[in-house]
Amino acid sequence: CAQTLSEDACCSSMFLVALSFAYFAKALSGSYMKSTITQLERRFDIPSYLIGVIDGSFEIGNLLVIAFVSYFGAKLHRPKVIAVGCVLMSIGTFIIALPHFIIGRYEFETSVRGVENSTLNPSPCPVGSPADLTQDGQMSEVPAKSCESESNLSMWIYVLLGNVLRGIGETPVQPLGISYIDDFATEENAALYVGCVQTISVVGPVFGYLLGSLCAKIYVDIGFVKMETITITPADARWVGAWWLGYLIAGVITLLSAIPFWFLPRSLPTSEPQGSEKCTPEQTNFIKDPPLLNHKYSADKHTTFTAMAKDFIPTLRILLGHPVYLIYLCVTIIQLNSLIGMVTYKPKYIEQHFRQSASKANFLMGVINIPAVALGMFSGGLLMKRLKLNIMRAARFAFGTSLIGYILSLLFFAMSCENAKVAGVTLSYRSLEEVSYDKHSVVTACNANCFCSATEWDPVCGENGITYVSPCLAGCSSSAGSGKNTIFSNCSCVGAAGNFTASTGQCPHKDDCDRMFPYFLALSVITSFIISLGGTPGYMLLIRCIKPQLKSLALGFHALATRTLAGIPAPIYFGAIIDTTCLRWGKKRCGGTGACRIYNTAAYRIAYLGLTLSLRTISFIICIPGFVLLSRQLKKEERNAIHGVLANGSTELEALRREEFVISNCDQLQQTSDNTTDRETRL
Repeated sequence: CAQTLSEDACCSSMFLVALSFAYFAKALSGSYMKSTITQLERRFDIPSYLIGVIDGSFEIGNLLVIAFVSYFGAKLHRPKVIAVGCVLMSIGTFIIALPHFIIGRYEFETSVRGVENSTLNPSPCPVGSPADLTQDGQMSEVPAKSCESESNLSMWIYVLLGNVLRGIGETPVQPLGISYIDDFATEENAALYVGCVQTISVVGPVFGYLLGSLCAKIYVDIGFVKMETITITPADARWVGAWWLGYLIAGVITLLSAIPFWFLPRSLPTSEPQGSEKCTPEQTNFIKDPPLLNHKYSADKHTTFTAMAKDFIPTLRILLGHPVYLIYLCVTIIQLNSLIGMVTYKPKYIEQHFRQSASKANFLMGVINIPAVALGMFSGGLLMKRLKLNIMRAARFAFGTSLIGYILSLLFFAMSCENAKVAGVTLSYRSLEEVSYDKHSVVTACNANCFCSATEWDPVCGENGITYVSPCLAGCSSSAGSGKNTIFSNCSCVGAAGNFTASTGQCPHKDDCDRMFPYFLALSVITSFIISLGGTPGYMLLIRCIKPQLKSLALGFHALATRTLAGIPAPIYFGAIIDTTCLRWGKKRCGGTGACRIYNTAAYRIAYLGLTLSLRTISFIICIPGFVLLSRQLKKEERNAIHGVLANGSTELEALRREEFVISNCDQLQQTSDNTTDRETRL
């Protein structure tokens, strides 16, 4: 017995380590995808809602197969099914990086001359003829000649398809892995094991965001261009980092995570010996079926596909008829809409609102925010084990932590920064003091003699502390230097005398944000920790509130519903609402709207935070009938348990009475027989 349990414990430990590594790999690639949102927007010149479609395509991949994988996978060799999923995830990750190797070099709009062309000194204020003007008085736009040979297929399609394949591959990892652990772990250790796996899955994003931070510092075409010729910095709205490099690294890690699952057994016995086949008769007399079996369900070893298919619809109908499960499903769907939308665009919010670079935003997410979530989830699992929380107490604990985090999140509305002062966008050329979000004209008297492009985004910082959309629109007539060190002079819009200068890039204007940003980070860490404390108890509530036979299907359908109704739509409508706050859109080289260059800071904050907290408010309202139904279910189960005990007691009492009656009759017969024998002896 001891030897068998030792081998099973080794396999259980190996599976726990393998599943943790698989969770780490999928979490790393998923978080890296979110860290590259702004990079993909700029590289492919697409708006935020389209990035939301790409991000949601991962959930579409899950939607295609998750119900069948969760149901049929529970009947098959679960470790090998997980291994196949990891291989598919790695292939999808490699496909995401493919566009970088099949499209041309990244080109951004700029009027700054490179180092190699230092002998040329074109005027930032070109002189044209009236024929060059449009009806609006602006310079006409002529598509680049290279557009004629450009493929009609947008390269972001490859990113979307690769993400769909990633979603398909990720499908079996969670439902089959968690159910495998819960089947073969003791009741007191199951919550701790799930907490450990969930914690590792949160550690993955730490490295994902750190990888995103590193790649965001590296120029997209590193190794193919001379960095001396690049005239923009990582803080510029046109900068694109080496987004493709991180996907190659994540793909290799995911591929390695598939290896251990090929060597694991189909199933494991529970950690308590349950039979007499390998134990002595003395042990058999004392070892009974452990109480943990009332929530365990072993996988069927020999079940035909036809039989499983026939049982699918009736089983699903029983699951959806469970009121507590339905309420839990609705609450988690709404809360995940809020969580996914917030996490997806949080690095971008930090970039745009607090004017931080993409590299710094990703670094802070990985080093400060994500560890707080990991610590909270682990602490939640540990508290559930130490306090021995039942279903009702676990539900109350999860609700309480979420409510406290919600109240603290209201403070984010008070943490604001002033918008950037950009002439013709947030400021009028006539009044350069008050920020206004009304529509302004970029063409005015000071740059009327220059034939400027109204759509080009090539910002310069004037000597007066105001940002201008381009040196041409700043009225600059000459320039000196090259690359990032270019200085524009004789800028008529910067100063009345016309002899003021401007430098490349936007003006910092970061004094107010630098004071507010540390408070934002501190509050973000506290709220993330408190909310994540209820993650593991809430997840265990899902496992414990249903019958053991429905466990794998319940986990799979829960993942299916949350991905369909939260994972897919949330990034799309969050991105669409964020797009409405854009003040200045970039233009594609071949015409059409590109990525947003600058946002209305106040509107962005209200839209982003308001939508997040509104969804969570709705989820709290739905929790009220959920607690009522859960309480009724527990009372009903308690009554049934008492009746069952009484019924069993009555049965045992009746059996004892029958046994006593039989013994009594036997004694009487024995006495009669003895008397007859005595008479015969006397005779």
